[in-house]
Amino acid sequence: MRIIEVQGVCKQFGTLCALNGVNLKIDHNKIYGLIGPNGSGKTTLMKAISGAHFPDKGTICFLGQDITCMNPHLRSQLGLSIKFQITSVFPELCVYDNLLIAKQAGESSWKLLWSRSKKALHEEILEIMECFHLQDRAYDRVSDLSHGEQQWLEISMATHDLLSNRELSQEQQAENSTPSPLKPRLLLLDEPTAGMSKEERKITGELLLKAKQNCAILIVEHDLDFIKDICDHIIVLSNGEVLDEGTPEEIESSNQVIEVYTSRV
Repeated sequence: MRIIEVQGVCKQFGTLCALNGVNLKIDHNKIYGLIGPNGSGKTTLMKAISGAHFPDKGTICFLGQDITCMNPHLRSQLGLSIKFQITSVFPELCVYDNLLIAKQAGESSWKLLWSRSKKALHEEILEIMECFHLQDRAYDRVSDLSHGEQQWLEISMATHDLLSNRELSQEQQAENSTPSPLKPRLLLLDEPTAGMSKEERKITGELLLKAKQNCAILIVEHDLDFIKDICDHIIVLSNGEVLDEGTPEEIESSNQVIEVYTSRV
């Protein structure tokens, strides 16, 4: 199933051409790596997909719907979830409360008014914390977590509906062309392993491999070993254009990538 299709997207900042006719296709149940030298347009493309800014030219279609100029809130309701490099958690709240807020974002005002959702969501939140090895930090303030743990928390908030035992099967996801609000169908991650130890990166990769059973994932990452280990497909940007794309093996042996990308990283 085609999740997103980017066609001829251009973005100019003054005299700087950040994106120059980028084409991109992302399918269900796959992890895509977006790599390239600094300044190649990776984050600009992610922001264009998420709605942080609109392209000057081109179109972006999500689940067959044109979202090129749609605001981020509406994109999230369609099932687009994003985690940027800088964490955006609530540092003065505990881990449990951060996850509760993420889960309650999709609840009706009636349920929130009568405080019915917290009890119903309790077991799911415990399950998510266990998945991300945060169960022992449940009631610690987020500001007291390590950088890697904060990264895990934000990823868990973005993927909270993808890692529990209550997730839909692949067949159900494929049949359901209108997902419920905040049910991620495409997860955008900007450097998710930044600041993590080797063991933390390994666990993060395992969690993302599990999450891809129910969505597509696009990752911007400088850790090439991490990208090669978990990605099904890699797209290489250079000077705002797609330089090459293919399987990790194809990209690793690409003369264009070796010449233009790896020598500059």
